[in-house]
Amino acid sequence: MRDKTVQLDEAIGNYVKKGCSISFGGFTINRNPMAAVHEIIRQEIGDLHVYMHSGGQGFDLLVGAGLVESAEIAYGANGRYASTCVNFRDAVENGDIRVEDYSNFQMVLRFLGGAMGVPFLPTKSGLGTDIMARRGFDPEFRKESGKAPEEKLIEMVDPFDPDREEKVALVPSINPGVTIVHAQKADPEGTVRVEGLTFADEEQIKSARNVIVTCEELVGTDELRREPDRNLVPSLNVDAVVHVTFGAHPTACLNYYDYDPEHLKRYCNLARDEGEFENYLEEYVLGVEDFEEYLQKVGVKSLLGLLAGSDTGYSQGLER
Repeated sequence: MRDKTVQLDEAIGNYVKKGCSISFGGFTINRNPMAAVHEIIRQEIGDLHVYMHSGGQGFDLLVGAGLVESAEIAYGANGRYASTCVNFRDAVENGDIRVEDYSNFQMVLRFLGGAMGVPFLPTKSGLGTDIMARRGFDPEFRKESGKAPEEKLIEMVDPFDPDREEKVALVPSINPGVTIVHAQKADPEGTVRVEGLTFADEEQIKSARNVIVTCEELVGTDELRREPDRNLVPSLNVDAVVHVTFGAHPTACLNYYDYDPEHLKRYCNLARDEGEFENYLEEYVLGVEDFEEYLQKVGVKSLLGLLAGSDTGYSQGLER
């Protein structure tokens, strides 16, 4: 197998293009691929169509930077610091972003359908709710975007037993142009190991045309082969591997470091003011050369305070 390790700027430049469809792994403030998000912003890759089941810090940063045109999403929050992502909420209320909402389970099924290579999957999730009744995308956008499905959802009677009149919802499958996830470990060939909850990362990876994985540790293939049942996906699913220590900061990465409460609190406060948010972008993203310089600005002392305990996987006694 070939060595797929590359520098972050190269990985983003090769696979993330203006106007592409993209999904991000992780969940709210857990394992967001933040280093990759920063690089997308520095390269000013906009007009993105984002698929998310539970977006968080990375998604909100992209929305605040004005790079997201549209999103199909179940939920977006900055953890306990904002029950709805601050920039995302403002963008929706101001009409600056097109949004279509699904349930969490529906979004996972949509990625699963894409991974399976089928056009849709049936579910009862959402029946009788406004998720079925309301549409966020107008017919013109659906037709012209080339990314959104022609129908949000379709309700139908079970065709195998129509006399029962049992209804199901058909959810359209997703095949993102690129998926980016942050993992604890990967080898140079692209085998990926995620520790703890995997969220929808596996389905997002397997449904995508191209996949970028950033990782805390770049390890030998032999190490991942010793316990193959713990690996998330094999190398054939991955196009690029980037080693980025603390690559999910300020979100958490189980067994390595906790989320950064002070940074997240500061971010959410600044994001509520447009001018202050621009200052945040300049200080932490646009005004630094790379993610390593961003981490230097965060500070070694702050990062060390986030390190996970070996017995719990998170930082005990952290002031939250």
